Amino acid sequence: MGFAKFMATPLGRGIRIVAGLAMMYWGSQQGTTTGTIVAVLGLLPTAAGALNLCFIAPIIGAPFRGQDAR
Repeated sequence: MGFAKFMATPLGRGIRIVAGLAMMYWGSQQGTTTGTIVAVLGLLPTAAGALNLCFIAPIIGAPFRGQDAR
């Protein structure tokens, strides 16, 4: 539950957004199919951070919404 609480903080959300943007940038610079896949997958952490969601939280037994984790 500590991980989910951290990811619901502004710092955790910011880390997810930056990581997702980095994945999208790196993937778009590759010009390959793998790069495109990485760029598209970068949307997940970016959206999760922006919407305050944690997609892996249900797997570890934590709430899906960041608001519920706090």
